[in-house]
Amino acid sequence: MLIKNLIFYGLLIFIPISIAARYLGWSEPIIFITAGLAIVPLAGWMGAATEEIAIVLGPSWGGLLNATFGNATELIIALIALEEGLVDVVKSSIVGSIISNLLLVLGFSMLLGGVKYREQSFQPVIARVNASAMNLAVIAILLPSAVGFTSEVVPEVTLQKLSDAVAVVLIGVYGLTLLFSMKTHTYLYDAGTAEFEDNETVDPAIASSDPAKVSQPEEAPNLILWISVLVVATLAVAVESELLVNALEPATEALGLSPLFTGVIVLPVIGNAAEHATAVTVAMKNKMDLSVSVAVGSSMQIALFVAPILVLAGWVLGQPMDLSFEALELVAVVVAVLITNSISSDGRSNWLEGTLLLATYVILGLAFYFHPITG
Repeated sequence: MLIKNLIFYGLLIFIPISIAARYLGWSEPIIFITAGLAIVPLAGWMGAATEEIAIVLGPSWGGLLNATFGNATELIIALIALEEGLVDVVKSSIVGSIISNLLLVLGFSMLLGGVKYREQSFQPVIARVNASAMNLAVIAILLPSAVGFTSEVVPEVTLQKLSDAVAVVLIGVYGLTLLFSMKTHTYLYDAGTAEFEDNETVDPAIASSDPAKVSQPEEAPNLILWISVLVVATLAVAVESELLVNALEPATEALGLSPLFTGVIVLPVIGNAAEHATAVTVAMKNKMDLSVSVAVGSSMQIALFVAPILVLAGWVLGQPMDLSFEALELVAVVVAVLITNSISSDGRSNWLEGTLLLATYVILGLAFYFHPITG
């Protein structure tokens, strides 16, 4: 954890560098890269502040706060991109966040955890519940796209209304998943977090998977301090995200990257960096329940909450966004969900299964990289 914290502290230097690059007229690729690097530690601070506040608020409100701010960085980036009219990039980032959590994050967690421990276990019941929720997410993005594929002429208004209705359903389901995990079936989630209730110090970043279940520290966190940190970090992420989005198109063109590859691969890695580190760290501590909760839980939140919110936000911002995706994006999500459900269904993992997830992510990444740029 010390190494991770040092890296995050070191990356804070890119905040003034990115702002200076913008106002001194440096090249767009430099602005894009420095702003992206600056967002990484800010996302970590947002996560840490959320966990500390959650400890004070208690299990119910704490769990709700964590669920709300769990993917705040990705949501901020997507909202700014949506306001700029980069709807295709926003859609790609949704797909990228889902597959990166399921394949990249969980893959690294199973690989590195499996190298240290021959076999690791986690709750198969939770894995099945998560699998069902992700299957619903696949259905939700397949059907609007299928309507467009199976009809020669589909009015944009019709597709938009369908997407709005599906978005409302998904948000309702997301609310029910919170009720399930924090109220009616909390005992299913206690098993994976009970191991934290020992004498070891709990790092706020590690607790990000479910801070509501972490044992209360001896001294309660300073609520005013951490609320201030959360507000400042959120504002800073908004500023850096605006720099990132404004430089996105010219920077990706200069770097030889397509908007599709940038949205699916690059932006999710930037927004999820703190969660990636957390999931891998707890896996290497043989806390695979928590690692799976971070990785799969984040994908569920993107699919059931962030994506619907962006659909409705597009209506408010005057930037219509529907749930009709590119064929390759649909294939990527279906493949990611299928292989993740297959590997996690038995509640056990090893390094080879982690390698399979990573190999799938690399293959999909190559497909997006070599996908021809369309007008």
